Amino acid sequence: MSFRIGAAAFCVFALVITVAAQAPAPPQAQDSDLSSLRQQASAGNAQAQFALGNRYFRGLDVPLDYGQALLWYHKSAAQGFAPAQNQLGSMYQHKWGAERDYKRAAAYYRSAANQGYALAEFNLAAMFESGLSVKHDLKQAFAWYQKAADQNLADAEEEVGYFYQNGTAVKRDYAEALVWYRRAADHGSSNAENQLGYMAEKGWGQPQSYSEASSWYSKSAQHGNGEAKENIGYMFQYGTGVPVDYAQARAWYYSAANQGNGTAENQLGWMYQFGQGVQQSDAEALAWYRLSANQGSMHGKNNLQALTDDLEERGGLESTNSIVLHDPALAQAQHWADIRDLRSRITGLETDAVHQDELADQLEHTGNGKNDAIAKMFNAMGSVGAVKFHVEAAKYRAEAARLREKLAKLENQNVPTP
Repeated sequence: MSFRIGAAAFCVFALVITVAAQAPAPPQAQDSDLSSLRQQASAGNAQAQFALGNRYFRGLDVPLDYGQALLWYHKSAAQGFAPAQNQLGSMYQHKWGAERDYKRAAAYYRSAANQGYALAEFNLAAMFESGLSVKHDLKQAFAWYQKAADQNLADAEEEVGYFYQNGTAVKRDYAEALVWYRRAADHGSSNAENQLGYMAEKGWGQPQSYSEASSWYSKSAQHGNGEAKENIGYMFQYGTGVPVDYAQARAWYYSAANQGNGTAENQLGWMYQFGQGVQQSDAEALAWYRLSANQGSMHGKNNLQALTDDLEERGGLESTNSIVLHDPALAQAQHWADIRDLRSRITGLETDAVHQDELADQLEHTGNGKNDAIAKMFNAMGSVGAVKFHVEAAKYRAEAARLREKLAKLENQNVPTP
């Protein structure tokens, strides 16, 4: 059973402006729009500069290029455009095309937040909650979450509810938590729907009701929330408010596992280890525990270690590991885990390439501002040294391109459904 964990408990989520979904324009129209956008951006239009940065950041009608994205975001942010400042904060915080720099991230978030930009207020709050670059200050975190929540930002409303639920920086108040969770749910937060289910199940701030808990979990799951799916699976596995139904539990855990939910993967490992509704299989249990552990689940890591130790004592670890499994659900979960891993590696390589180019640029302009003789000497030295960094950048980009091809094949691969 899992419940919502605060934004800064184990990771801080960046909120990035998304492009509204629409029917793709004909190629000629796309070229025309891109050309017009470039002209406006080059003329100094901050909004156009931000939009052009978004194109490069996502590879929309142009090759994905974090270096160009940073360039245009910086131009826009320099004019005080809050969305660009927030986006730069996200890139420096999460090492998206730039070396990780929490101090710069916090500074950009604060600049945008001081303009009342809700996404930046949320991100700055998360940094205060986690203590990243700024002093760990839960009262400051709550204050910034509240500012963003007052602008109807669903994720911030849900965080305010979470603070009241746990008595973090404020007096614990379940009734107030419910108010904020319901408000966030009304604004589309599946996390808030999941929390409402959890509070109904526990009877916090209201009479305990498994039926209401199931209703909220179902709404959240319908909106794609992996934690809610895992919670439904848990109810069926242990008969919480419903009859025990291992088949239903597995189905919900499979769905959550395909979203990288480590808790669900751990529960599947448990079911196979102890034969709950399935034929007992240490090999299956190990495989699911490994997936769970790789997703960062502490329960998965502990259970993997415990089962491994037990098998070693019984002398059966090697034979268990040699068993070839033919489980479509496991294959599908591993498939999506591999896709997520490749995407992360590609982002890291692209970021490293941009950093190498920046180092080369610094060397190539070492002599600027010095007298002619010294400038020539420094520039000559810089040009020679810069070549090494450009070569490294090219290697990173070549490897990223290779992995993109691998990713494309993986994404197009047909994996049997369970």
